[in-house]
Amino acid sequence: MIELHLPDMTCGHCVRTVTEVARRLDPQAQVQTDLATHTARFDTQADEQTLRQALEAEGYPAAA
Repeated sequence: MIELHLPDMTCGHCVRTVTEVARRLDPQAQVQTDLATHTARFDTQADEQTLRQALEAEGYPAAA
């Protein structure tokens, strides 16, 4: 399980994009999001660094 704080994830469109990014890396990925806290939890076989890079490329950099 990977949990990331994504400050730029603010709406339903953002959630869809974040989910699509994870599923491009791992079609079986499960994604849980919380817009109130700007967090996303990923149950995925993708490694964290690859996921962070893919999210950043789509405009959703993870906060440290």
